[in-house]
Amino acid sequence: MRWENLADDSTANGALFAADAVVTRTFDMPEFRGITFHEVRARSILNRVPGASRMPFEWTVNPYRGCSHACVYCFARKTHSYLDLDTGLGFDSQIVVKVNAPELLRRQLASPRWQGQHVAMGTNVDCYQRAEGRYALMPGIIEALSERANPFSILTKGTLVLRDLDLLERAARVTEVGVSVSVGFVDEDLWRTVEPGTPAPRRRLDVVKALSGRGIGCGVLMAPVIPFLGDRPEQLRATVRAIAEAGATSVTPLVLHLRPGAREWFTAWLEREHPALVPRYARMYADGAYAPTWYQRRITRQVHEFAREYGIGPDRPGAARRITPRAPAHAPGGDPAEPTQLTLL
Repeated sequence: MRWENLADDSTANGALFAADAVVTRTFDMPEFRGITFHEVRARSILNRVPGASRMPFEWTVNPYRGCSHACVYCFARKTHSYLDLDTGLGFDSQIVVKVNAPELLRRQLASPRWQGQHVAMGTNVDCYQRAEGRYALMPGIIEALSERANPFSILTKGTLVLRDLDLLERAARVTEVGVSVSVGFVDEDLWRTVEPGTPAPRRRLDVVKALSGRGIGCGVLMAPVIPFLGDRPEQLRATVRAIAEAGATSVTPLVLHLRPGAREWFTAWLEREHPALVPRYARMYADGAYAPTWYQRRITRQVHEFAREYGIGPDRPGAARRITPRAPAHAPGGDPAEPTQLTLL
């Protein structure tokens, strides 16, 4: 392990080092090779979502910034630019760790100003990414929420959530707990190239099965559906079938969207791996970050048809509350407004 205290570095980025202290570490272990961790003592951990009226949640907790899942499409990449860090490889390998997150959350939840609103986690980057195996922030966070019987939800691509299964089960006895797993496809060739740092899709579906077996309702965010690479009917059917077999309570499809930061990184990947698709993507995303409404509707319709076929219906009685995205809004006159979507981890 190597570490360096950068708190007094006058050349450090003010955005990153606005926290009380920063220690930068690297660990000489295979799972952390090439990753640098910036340990900070954050001043706040409960974040109010801008434009919360358009979102299915108002408050979030994000113990990490940056994500070693290295998903080429992740739209949280743009947030690294606020720290003057690279949104490409830097986002994948420069991970900010809020080491005081559990104690800080416990203090903020105890404030008389806090009204016990639902807290969503995993909406920016994955709280069960590789770093969590080293820093173990989530057990303290879950315990802090449980102590206050504060409702919460988790969205993850990480199988490490199973480490905290007992804590989640205990929390579900005193408050509303929802867990959603993100699985956009079960094609392993596609997974290896677009989500290289994540557990395999079917391993994630094992998480759904394990949670359901403990009475914790678990939905699947089928995201992203990737145009021309993961959207053939037989691919959608195979994914929905695997989701149903895992015992998911719901499936919510979301088509790939490409915001600034993610768009440039994804396009560079596309030029390397699938250059023939570059013109098709340029046309599909010519009007902005989102695929055309007709395309989103087609994918949603197909996925819902397969879901009915395989018996994934409305929430089952007694299932835990889940936080899922609202359907895209549409502006007057039929023109699509920007859809509200959860962060794709």
